Amino acid sequence: MRFYTLFICLLFLYFMLINLMPAYAYKEVSVSDGGIITGKVVFKGRVPKRTIIPTKDKSVCGGMRKEPKILVGKNKGVQEGIVYLKKVKQGKAWPAQESAPVLDQKNCRFSPNVQIIRKGDLEILNSDPVLHNTHGYLCKKLGKQCKRTVFNLALPNQGQTIKKKLKRAGTVKVDCDAHGWMLGWVQVVDNPYYAITDNDGAFTITDVPPGKHTLVAFQGYTGGVEIPLTVKAGQRLEVEAQLKK
Repeated sequence: MRFYTLFICLLFLYFMLINLMPAYAYKEVSVSDGGIITGKVVFKGRVPKRTIIPTKDKSVCGGMRKEPKILVGKNKGVQEGIVYLKKVKQGKAWPAQESAPVLDQKNCRFSPNVQIIRKGDLEILNSDPVLHNTHGYLCKKLGKQCKRTVFNLALPNQGQTIKKKLKRAGTVKVDCDAHGWMLGWVQVVDNPYYAITDNDGAFTITDVPPGKHTLVAFQGYTGGVEIPLTVKAGQRLEVEAQLKK
């Protein structure tokens, strides 16, 4: 009986340590023969809309309105789409970062509404003269099963900033407990091979190490798609990622 109890305790400790340990640490190396991935994220269905009915702070937040759940430009290109490569262990250097990225709340909207950051500090700012309770949830899947709280911060004062360290890569869904219609997305990445699509849904990822990769394209309301691909040395690879409801 004692042996069985000891075995269960050791097994539990093992899985706890596995969950706490990072899968790998990204290594910066010279990439002289890297490829380029360019492409477009598209949504070809009818654009869904949501009705926003502010119940408080209307002088700051505005009145009732309808907003598209997904921003689609010409030729069905998805704006503010998140694109990145999974599990790249080594490659180009991280882009220079002079200060921590900022998640602002202005006129009861998150700004930027979508952003990609590396693991580390995120500054959460309240630019409104009303209380915001900013709540971030880590998603198990891309935009789905977002339940685990990674930050829950009350910012009652205009101009107030709280810094929060995001230690784990993944999708973070952000809302406001005081203004339930507010919604934003923060994609935390563990390698520098990422992009946000422009107004036409286009993106470019440069200096990609030759080899097999998995490209992920994602937009909050639609979920995401994963595309396996092979990049050859010096190749320019064109990709279209189609998102669905």
